[in-house]
Amino acid sequence: MPSHKLPTPESTHQEAPFEVFGYAPAPESTSIVSLAERYDCFINGEFTPPHSGSYFPTINPSTEEVLAQVALGDSADVDRAVTAAAAAFPAWSGLTPGERARYLFRIARIIQERSRELAVLETMDGGKPIKESRDVDLPLVAAHFFYYAGWADKLEWAFPGATLRPLGVCGQIIPWNFPLLMLAWKIAPALATGNTVVLKPAETTPLTALFFADICQQADLPPGVVNIVTGAGQTGQALVEHPQVAKIAFTGSTEVGKIIQKSLAGRGTHLSLELGGKAANIVFDDAPLDQAVEGIINGIYFNQGHVCCAGSRLLVEESVAGILLEKLRSRMMTLRVGNPLDKNTDVGAINSKMQLEKIEELVLSGVAEGADLFQTPCTLPDKGFWFPPTVLSGVAQSSRVVREEIFGPVLSVLTFRTPEEAVEKANNTPYGLSAGIWTDKGSRILWMSNHLRAGVIWANTYNRFDPTAPFGGYKESGFGREGGLHGLLPYVEISR
Repeated sequence: MPSHKLPTPESTHQEAPFEVFGYAPAPESTSIVSLAERYDCFINGEFTPPHSGSYFPTINPSTEEVLAQVALGDSADVDRAVTAAAAAFPAWSGLTPGERARYLFRIARIIQERSRELAVLETMDGGKPIKESRDVDLPLVAAHFFYYAGWADKLEWAFPGATLRPLGVCGQIIPWNFPLLMLAWKIAPALATGNTVVLKPAETTPLTALFFADICQQADLPPGVVNIVTGAGQTGQALVEHPQVAKIAFTGSTEVGKIIQKSLAGRGTHLSLELGGKAANIVFDDAPLDQAVEGIINGIYFNQGHVCCAGSRLLVEESVAGILLEKLRSRMMTLRVGNPLDKNTDVGAINSKMQLEKIEELVLSGVAEGADLFQTPCTLPDKGFWFPPTVLSGVAQSSRVVREEIFGPVLSVLTFRTPEEAVEKANNTPYGLSAGIWTDKGSRILWMSNHLRAGVIWANTYNRFDPTAPFGGYKESGFGREGGLHGLLPYVEISR
């Protein structure tokens, strides 16, 4: 049962003034996914039982049903995986770039062929709406493998006059919000540049990574080139601390990123971090407000707000704040919350009970600090982990909901009067991952972009991703870039 005990202001219970048409249920069938009762680690091209003999359940967050038991890898499993990757490295890095490219192209095509199966599984294991898994995640996953397959035999043109060497065994730790996409962001450039990989997927969403292991077998990828060890935080720690790992790539919380950075200090291990965010979505008075509302909705309620670059702080020019909030609330009343496998669903389930409790606690703190609460009127399912799309207005810059990353479908609203004030408020955060600008003036977009301290800035759109564009942040949002030509750099040593 949903456990949040928020105040229920009158606004959260009002019905939409009219309904043009309703939506009949349109659930996606799960029959395309064939799940085993138990999954082992994938080491040296084979699925092998964990050293501990222990397994843990992975559950469907929308139903709380156990989907499968997954191997709980320990340091011995990590050691076996790293040893296999190290043994495979000379032959893999010694292949011609064209040969490596062919493997990546083959993986990309198999992903396309199995995209419906993978999309359904991603939704079952993670809780995100099927239309997002199907129409956003899976096309981008395949696109990243295609893109870096294209770079594999063109590295001498990517970095003219330079000699590139792969690093060796790359340890990669990915989060639960975009499991398969984060896998693609990391594995594709690592393999294209001649490295081998040991991947640790998130504890709550390991299944698509294990299905990717099956894809590696289907593609006849040489044993040991990709290894996948499932488990919890201690499994990731063992990977970070392994002396044969030449590079760690981590996407996750800022707190864990700091721990990893301290652990690797002085060891000479390469490191890239993509961490938290508290992005500002900035709307000026000359912006196309209806278009901006759609961008705001997409910016914060896409994937239940489980997005590191989510536009979780809305900065609105004071003169249009009233009308924009009215339009935003009206649009929120049309959002459909419920079964993630229903193709009509806009907002699915929160990934885990732990994450739901964090969201509830932070929203309660915002209300206690005087914020005005508005939530999409909806009936939440009895089973699973759910939180309605939420707006907190009337907040102060010092409020916890403005300063801390909530990682849920919660938007905080502030106002500003001048571009300079907007920049000052937007930059007043320890994070620096992304930002959005909504205005009719191109010169203002350029001025704002030059003054915002954010790695990715969208103009009159939000959450647009492309494999050719680098992604990454500043300050406590991490360092290094993924995607584009820049995404190759963390996986090579360059000499001239």
